[in-house]
Amino acid sequence: MIFRRSALSATCLGLAMAATAPMALPFANAQAQTAAQSRDSQDLAQVARYIQSVKTLTADFAQTDRNGQTLTGKLTLKQPGKIRFQYQKDAGLLIVGDGSALTLIDYEVRQVQRWPIKNSPLGALINPKRDFTKFSKVIQTGDKRILSVEAHDPKRPEFGTITLVFNRKSSAPAGLELYGWVARDAQGNRTAVRLTEHRYNGPVADSTFRWKDPRITSRRPNS
Repeated sequence: MIFRRSALSATCLGLAMAATAPMALPFANAQAQTAAQSRDSQDLAQVARYIQSVKTLTADFAQTDRNGQTLTGKLTLKQPGKIRFQYQKDAGLLIVGDGSALTLIDYEVRQVQRWPIKNSPLGALINPKRDFTKFSKVIQTGDKRILSVEAHDPKRPEFGTITLVFNRKSSAPAGLELYGWVARDAQGNRTAVRLTEHRYNGPVADSTFRWKDPRITSRRPNS
């Protein structure tokens, strides 16, 4: 059950670097800080454009929990708020967002758990109407090809934190391709997701986000 707890928290890579010049003047420091803030604002605005540009997305994913266990599957996203994690067949798990709630369906034990999408770290990714720049910050990686952004609501720490990692790619929406993310819940459970084989803005039926309730069993008619 360890993986199942982490899957619930997931669905859900940054290296902070700093350097200080020994004889730097205050004015030079202020200029450098202002330039860095400007770059960060531009990067956050670019991420917001990416979220607004991606109307649909399908991709393969690999999800790894804090114990190193990995599951694979297919991700389908449709704005606003719809998302589906179709796990490999032997996992017995499905996660579906229908626009208002995120639902974890465990077919192995016939359990269903739901919570508002806004209470999930994924809410930052699948709600294009939300002002992304107000609850996120750029995490410096030291690699200009990579953009890493951490999103969380400081007033709602129970919602967890998500760090989105993008590759800069001119042919992708808004010049970014979502490499993956790391999600942490309020208990510190960590789950990493990596995406491959991205396909953008193709047709996705709303029926994709329906699911079969494992708690409903057929009854035999009375004889």
